[in-house]
Amino acid sequence: MAYIELNRKKLQHNYKVLDALFKKEDRTWAVVTKLLCGHPEYLKEVLDLGVEEVCDSRISNLKMVKKLRPEVQTVYIKPPAKRLVEKIIKYADVTFNSETETIKMLSEEAVRQGKTHKITIMIELGDLREGIMGENLLGFYEQIFELPNIVVVAIGTNLNCLHGVMPSEDKLIQLVLYKQLIESRFQCSIPYISGGTSVVLPLLRQHRVPKAINHFRIGEALFFGNDLFSGGPVKEMEQEVFKFYSEIIEITEKPVVPTGMLAENPSGDTFEIEPEDYGRTSCRAILDVGLLDIPPQFLTPVDSRLKVISASSDMLILDLGENKGNYEVGNLVEFDLVYMGALGLLNSKYIDKKIV
Repeated sequence: MAYIELNRKKLQHNYKVLDALFKKEDRTWAVVTKLLCGHPEYLKEVLDLGVEEVCDSRISNLKMVKKLRPEVQTVYIKPPAKRLVEKIIKYADVTFNSETETIKMLSEEAVRQGKTHKITIMIELGDLREGIMGENLLGFYEQIFELPNIVVVAIGTNLNCLHGVMPSEDKLIQLVLYKQLIESRFQCSIPYISGGTSVVLPLLRQHRVPKAINHFRIGEALFFGNDLFSGGPVKEMEQEVFKFYSEIIEITEKPVVPTGMLAENPSGDTFEIEPEDYGRTSCRAILDVGLLDIPPQFLTPVDSRLKVISASSDMLILDLGENKGNYEVGNLVEFDLVYMGALGLLNSKYIDKKIV
């Protein structure tokens, strides 16, 4: 049996650390829950922290949030697909947008449903994911700011999510200048600048984020306690909110080198033989998890004597060496996780979800 485990106390601790930081800096923040893949028990754990705003990239997940806690503000954090507009208005209070045609459809649907829909205009600052180009901002805003049942509540940006472009003081100041430009040109007020995700937190701790950047969207820092600038842990935060356990279903001493003519395996990989491995044997374990659940490069055994070899669709192969840990069939192997690995496991219906 393979399962992922959420540690309630560690989650609560990380939330308190982050909430204290944002209150000290006089900023607002929302929790990004897309990692949880709409799992109701895990979502409830997050909502029970006192969260007032939740961000997600799947409308089904926001639907679950509204079912569990209708008063929580829900934010759809990618440009909406046209075919989802009706559901977007129904379940998302705010959307991130970069297409005028889509916003016009949101306006029409909001009128039909009798709702006022809030939008954040996403601006491209170099990472080349979603966002309009800065030179098009005034023309973009001019087409949408008077649409019925639509209120522009923020401008925002995403950095580090696609090409790894890191946030900087200059980029954040640029975002502030865009807000000032809109407000001056249209004699309006935009309440928020959503300055980014967990990757911006190190700059905030160093007091290098302009005061006008007053909103953040935090997921990875909450669940993993990582400093995304240094790649290391944040000392006062817990790094093991999630743990993964998988059961050993076979242990056998086998040759290190496969026997027979080698070709591509079903994943398209070709095994390369090291000459010094001929004649060597090793104790190998098969675990009940596979590529369908998680890519093996995202799994790190807590026992450093164990080495991940490879995986098939539903089995993971570990090299136990001389098996000095005395592992047996039926034992659980514990793994540390990174964000993308946890995402795969939480999205898998074959992996049990537990809370401690």
